[in-house]
Amino acid sequence: MTAVGVLMAALAGNAFANDELMKLSSDPKNWAMPTGDYANTRYSKLNQINKDNVKNLQVKWTFSTGVLRGHEGGPLVIGDVMYVHTPFPNTVYALDLKNDGKILWKYEPKQDANVIPIMCCDTVNRGPAYGDGKIILYQADTMVTALDAKTGKVAWQAQNGEKIDGSLSESGTSAPMIVKDKVIVGISGAEFGVRGHVTAYNLSDGKRVWRAYSTGPDSETLIDPEKTTHLGKPVGKDSGMNTWEGEQWKTGGGTTWGWYSYDPKLNLIYYGTGNPSTWNPNQRPGDNRWSMTLMARDVDTGQAKWLYQMTPHDEWDFDGVNENILVDGMEINGQPRDVVVHFDRNGFGYTLDRATGELLVAKKYDPTVNWATEVVMDPKSEQYGRPQVVNEYSTEYNGEDVNTKGVCPAALGTKDQQPAAYSPKTKLFYVPTNHVCMDYEPYKVSYTAGQPYVGATVNMYPTPKSHGGMGNFIAWDAAKGEIVWSKPEQFSVWSGALATEGDVIFYGTLEGYIKAVDTAGNELYKFKTPSGIIGNINTFEHDGKQYIAVLSGVGGWAGIGLAGGLLGAEGAAAWQQAVAGEKAPTEESQSIATAGLGAVGGYAALANYTTLGGQLTVFGLPD
Repeated sequence: MTAVGVLMAALAGNAFANDELMKLSSDPKNWAMPTGDYANTRYSKLNQINKDNVKNLQVKWTFSTGVLRGHEGGPLVIGDVMYVHTPFPNTVYALDLKNDGKILWKYEPKQDANVIPIMCCDTVNRGPAYGDGKIILYQADTMVTALDAKTGKVAWQAQNGEKIDGSLSESGTSAPMIVKDKVIVGISGAEFGVRGHVTAYNLSDGKRVWRAYSTGPDSETLIDPEKTTHLGKPVGKDSGMNTWEGEQWKTGGGTTWGWYSYDPKLNLIYYGTGNPSTWNPNQRPGDNRWSMTLMARDVDTGQAKWLYQMTPHDEWDFDGVNENILVDGMEINGQPRDVVVHFDRNGFGYTLDRATGELLVAKKYDPTVNWATEVVMDPKSEQYGRPQVVNEYSTEYNGEDVNTKGVCPAALGTKDQQPAAYSPKTKLFYVPTNHVCMDYEPYKVSYTAGQPYVGATVNMYPTPKSHGGMGNFIAWDAAKGEIVWSKPEQFSVWSGALATEGDVIFYGTLEGYIKAVDTAGNELYKFKTPSGIIGNINTFEHDGKQYIAVLSGVGGWAGIGLAGGLLGAEGAAAWQQAVAGEKAPTEESQSIATAGLGAVGGYAALANYTTLGGQLTVFGLPD
């Protein structure tokens, strides 16, 4: 049983301000949340499309978004209306499913174009949320905009960042989450030294309720030094400051651009924080708390109940922002546990008790991960919960201006933000992964507000001595920490997965294929859409028929070479000058290879298989 069951049980005893969303999300005909449900399972009870007939899928209709950048996230479906979003300028369309997808309304926010260049890894947006008759859009310029779901008119706006003109390099890329009477949003921009935070706004009027920073004093991180725990022990006073040198925590990163989940029984939200700033670990001694951390917070107050730092003193840009999937009653060592499962960028899959933060499982979900040998699981050890770093792949141990070679995974992780799915039928997780390694050379960099604060040159490439490709789609047993099966892919699997009661799992590829596999990983169907897929596949039912929907439009970090025009010498040189300055490579091939924070060279061949696009494709069975 997933947390969805708990959610419905809790309804009777809780007068939530947003009962409507609770009801909508419990009906599989809708796709009422960006994550599918509060547990982040991305599982649908619809079964009209199943393993026997999925081979007959056909395109039913398409819709052009009019934007040619990376299309992450996916559409919402509420009754007879589908809400489709785009990357910058973050246009939102309301489409009438009863009338051939007629545009009911369109909202295009006016934003400062200076926001575009400070979005490090493409101008992506992971989608709007719905609640209380409003569509909540989190704009690139950090404005949280509530739109009337029927008319598209602005109901209220809240400025989440300090500036909306890009001058401080704060940006908004994540999907908001509506919980009870609150809108939960994070912040992006760690590559510019932005200090991470998560903020709750009133769903009714947009007024700020609380804000919890990732770094800083207890009063700003909303941490109780005696009651908030890390691996079962109180964190102590000002833990978000004293693990940094001086006042480095003020530009410490730990941004919060990933996904959020919610347990109504515990009234806790779960999310991860990103990399510390700068990427040069030699410049920021200490564990750099609470970057790279899984956080559990009370949704009403923002108070932290427990924290777990996956990668203390990160040396590789292994952001911890990936989704947290909630499962009830998972049998671990013969005991049922209510857990949170997290596939970290660092290549370890974690299973924790979601009430206490007790670490239950921590295993590599790509066997080629080499930067650490293991995570220590003995509670009596001083190293409990810490990854055991291998000096050969330690960018700090090897030092500044030294190129540490062969680190696996690369900075974009064994998995980036592309969300996994969980099936309560198979009790397995279906995980889109990257199979990529890197060379990483840190260099000294100084902080200037609004300017890049990276401090490393990175070069990425397919994992050597493997299947030759850059991705796998895997099934994972989170109770044991084991890969059940793995399906190789030519490029990273950068789309979100979908599991259904029809025993079909869907995912998309960077070349543009939507693929369907059975629960053993056997391919049942594929169709090539007009552009690479980095969006999240979802499903809905309308007029008694089940449909599958996906946004295609290559981009994101993996596709930034195409989306950002960095595959040529001129574009790459301009990027290098803006980000690396005097450290910019002078040799043309190296300039291109290391552009886009290392991704351009690694994914250059993608240009042979797809090109820019922006399209929604809806699939269904033959009439």
